[in-house]
Amino acid sequence: MPVSLQVIYPVSAESRFDHGYYAATHMALVDEYIAPHTQSIIVTKGLTGGPDVPAPFHAVATMVFADQAALDAAMQAAGPALADIPNFTNVQPQILIGDVVR
Repeated sequence: MPVSLQVIYPVSAESRFDHGYYAATHMALVDEYIAPHTQSIIVTKGLTGGPDVPAPFHAVATMVFADQAALDAAMQAAGPALADIPNFTNVQPQILIGDVVR
């Protein structure tokens, strides 16, 4: 069964997030170290939380893996991408791992 990993960067009054660095540099590391183990990667940049509501998240990265073994392999290889997080944000990302049901 496919498994997804979502990395969610919440907005707060103190948070900073460099979208340019994230798109150009961090995602290149993700492509090099994590993407070979994935079926797909989608990154969503937060724009709004609804009409006249600020975005609650800077970004959400969703990665889909064929199975838990593929996710485990990606996590074994992810060190350089994980070490890069402080270079674009001071946010402690939230993580959601789950079964893909559709």
